[in-house]
Amino acid sequence: MRNAFSAEVTRLGAEDPRIVLLSGDIGNKLFDKFKDGCPGRFLNCGVAEANMMGVAAGLALNGLRPFVYTITPFTTTRCLEQIRVDACYHRAPVVIVGTGSGLSYAELGPTHHSCEDLAILRSLPEMTVFAPCDATELRLGIQAALRHDGPVYMRIGKKGEPQIHAALAELQFGRAITVRPGAQVCLLSTGTIMAEVLGAADRLAEAGISARVESFHTVKPLDTARLAEVFAGCAVVATVEEHSRIGGLGGAVAEWLAPRFPREPCRFLSFGVDDVFMHEVGSQDYARRRFGLTAQSIADGVQKAWAECTAG
Repeated sequence: MRNAFSAEVTRLGAEDPRIVLLSGDIGNKLFDKFKDGCPGRFLNCGVAEANMMGVAAGLALNGLRPFVYTITPFTTTRCLEQIRVDACYHRAPVVIVGTGSGLSYAELGPTHHSCEDLAILRSLPEMTVFAPCDATELRLGIQAALRHDGPVYMRIGKKGEPQIHAALAELQFGRAITVRPGAQVCLLSTGTIMAEVLGAADRLAEAGISARVESFHTVKPLDTARLAEVFAGCAVVATVEEHSRIGGLGGAVAEWLAPRFPREPCRFLSFGVDDVFMHEVGSQDYARRRFGLTAQSIADGVQKAWAECTAG
C-alpha cells in the first residue's frame, strides 16, 4: 500500500504544483521519484511530528495541499493537539497519512500498534476518516482527498496487502462499496482486514449461508443509507476491523443503531481488537489470530449468531 501511495502522490504531484509531501523522517527513499519530479516540495520534518502537523496546516491555509506521512501512531496520537487545533479547527485541507496501521507492525510492540486511531480521529469535528481496503481504494481516495475542502485522515497498511478490486470506477467518501452480494448476513469491513472478511464469506457459503460483504472505507462520514439497507435485509450484520472494538467502525455503527432499536430486528456483532495492550511480539498474522481476526474466527461467530437467529 505504501508503494501505491508513493506512486499516486508522485503522479498527482507532477500535475498539481500545490501538492507538498511532509515526512516524519521516514520513507525518504520511498519518495525519491517524488523528490525528482517535484523538486522543493518534499520536506523531511524529522522526529518532530507535532511541529510537522503545524507546518502542514500553515501550508494548507496558504493554498497548498500538504500530505503528512509517517507511521500511524506518530502521525495521529503523538500530535493530536495540532491535528485538532491547527487542522480541524481551521478546516485546513491537510491529508494525514498513517502507514502501517492496526497491527501491521505487531513485531515492534505497542508503541507501533494503532488500534485507537479511528476512534480518536473520528471524534474530531471536520475530520474525514478513510481506511481503504486495497491499493485501488487508496489511489481513488487520494484523488477524493484533493477534491475535499477539509482535513482527511488516511489509514493505510504497510506492504504486501492483497488486491481486492479488479477495477473500480470511482470512490466517494461516505459511500460504501459492495464487494460481494449476499442475502442472509452482511459483513461490514474497513481497512486492510478485507481479505480475511472475504475468506469468512467463503466459509459461510460452504455452510450454506449467503454473506454480503461491504467495504466501509469511510468511517466518518458513515454511509447511513447503506446501513439502513443492510440492517433491513439481513438477519446478522457484523463489523470487522483491525482496531479496538471501542470507538471504531463497530462503535460508529452501534451509535447509529442504538436509537433505532428494536425497530431493526437483526443481530449485530463487532469483531475487533480487545481492550488491551498486546505485550507479546509476533507477526501481524499472529496478532490477528490472537484477537480472533481470522477468516475462520469471523465465520464461526457469524454462523453461531445466524443459528441463534433462525432457531425455532
